[in-house]
Amino acid sequence: MNERVAIIGTGRMGLALGAALARSGAAERIVFYGRAIEPPPHPVFDAAAHRESDDDEPLIEYRIWPAPLPAGTTVVLLAVPDQALPEVAYDLARMGPGPGGCAALHLAGALTAEVLTPLHEAGYAVGSIHPLQAVADPWLAADRMAGVTFALAGEPAAIAAGRRIADALGGYTVLVPPAMRPLYHAAAVLASNGLVAVLSAAVRVFDEVGIPEGEAVQALLPLVRGTLDNLENLGVRGALTGPVGRGDVDTVRLHLARLSGQD
Repeated sequence: MNERVAIIGTGRMGLALGAALARSGAAERIVFYGRAIEPPPHPVFDAAAHRESDDDEPLIEYRIWPAPLPAGTTVVLLAVPDQALPEVAYDLARMGPGPGGCAALHLAGALTAEVLTPLHEAGYAVGSIHPLQAVADPWLAADRMAGVTFALAGEPAAIAAGRRIADALGGYTVLVPPAMRPLYHAAAVLASNGLVAVLSAAVRVFDEVGIPEGEAVQALLPLVRGTLDNLENLGVRGALTGPVGRGDVDTVRLHLARLSGQD
């Protein structure tokens, strides 16, 4: 993969993907675009990361958006909030035709490639690439981009570009039809945010028992990790343990009564 990548947006996912691509050695050049005068504090912008590429250009560069893409750009990743995609796509399309053979992909899980219509009309192959990974800390997230699954959709050339990115990161790809994108994304949110919500509730219950949050998280994390290991090794059905798994109806009724305050 000798990609020349432009990443519009310096939020958590944009930084994570860019840093992972830089670390993989698969990108010939990566140009980040943001609205701030200076790039955000992140290791990808450290002096050590600014090693020269084969054509004496910096491997990593930061530019203030909006600004034209470098000549020869092969992939544009629009790593901006969902609601900002139409405006960013329009602004980029106004700068002129896309570089020959360039693909433009947004990272939104619930949206289709239709949001990039101005770029399609400007000659870009448009699509989407959604990494199935939770990025809370962009400083650490580059390590977590390896081996993840990327949901792709869009025009054939855009899907091909998405596959190249996934391959460079040792990842996997799935194709999600446009009409199914919201449902797919809801499932992803349920698996990630839903886990946080359930654990938040468990921590609150521990607090009622007299176990403070710090100790509660420390106590629950090994349990959660064990459950995730079971999921990985035994599948969804085999991972179920506890009173539900063994059919202990009386214990489940006791739990429900205490949680609802009806005991």
